[in-house]
Amino acid sequence: LVAIGWCLGVAEVAQVLGLSEEIGAFIAGVTIATSPISQYIAGSLRPLRDFFLILFFFSVGARFDLGQLDRILLPALLLAALVLALKPVVYRYLLGGMSESRNLAWDLGFRLGQASEFSLLIAYIAFDLALISQDASLLIQATTILTLLASSYIVVLNYPTPIAISDRLRRD
Repeated sequence: LVAIGWCLGVAEVAQVLGLSEEIGAFIAGVTIATSPISQYIAGSLRPLRDFFLILFFFSVGARFDLGQLDRILLPALLLAALVLALKPVVYRYLLGGMSESRNLAWDLGFRLGQASEFSLLIAYIAFDLALISQDASLLIQATTILTLLASSYIVVLNYPTPIAISDRLRRD
């Protein structure tokens, strides 16, 4: 309950300071993720997290303009394939240079191989502020959605979770 209050409070403070609530919630989430009890909080709030993930992705899908899909589908597929192919290679190279094991570097590369949900937030805000065109915003959104879908299957099927409360959760 305290963790939820913290997130809502930081989101509200961010809005008072002139930032968006989303940025505040992101900052609150990062602070919780770096705390020593983050695993306990994550396990306790798992049903609530899953519920809000469904709402988040539903809202992303509802906001996506399907009428423009024919113009951006091919570029989005190409960009998504490029992101999914290059991010693991980049992580392998960077982490290999830091003396990490090859298996760990590939594992992290594939786990982080998608475009981030944060890119959706940036695309929405940049479009609302007229910093990018609608086509650019839709391309970012479509690429992110495609990489999230593809990388979810790649990770779940190939890379079990190393830290889990139970064996049943290892494949989540």
